[in-house]
Amino acid sequence: MEVQGRIKMIGETQTFGSNGFRKRELVVTTEEQYPQHILVEFVQDKTDLLNSYQVGQQVKVNINLRGREWVNPQGETKYFNSVQGWRIEAMQAAASGENMPPVPPADAFEPAGDLKEEDHDDLPF
Repeated sequence: MEVQGRIKMIGETQTFGSNGFRKRELVVTTEEQYPQHILVEFVQDKTDLLNSYQVGQQVKVNINLRGREWVNPQGETKYFNSVQGWRIEAMQAAASGENMPPVPPADAFEPAGDLKEEDHDDLPF
């Protein structure tokens, strides 16, 4: 699965417990009629994937949905869900024109100086 949108927040890496479990949170705001703010967790070595990204950047994040069951001390069963990211990539803005061929400079065009008034197009329309 994937989530696409603009980065709203990148959290600091947090370390938990004696085993050194690491987690880092990212919030991506979708760009649709009703934008959603999706919290995505990156864990362990995946936390480093966020180092080269900035707030405001458009990204595509590959995710897995995770679910857990927990029984509290009173014997009640609770369920928790999380969205875990495992890959992130920057998206190119559609209007940036990066995929368009370069435009030659204006002085690269030569005027057609040998045309006469009586010359006309031979196009059939």
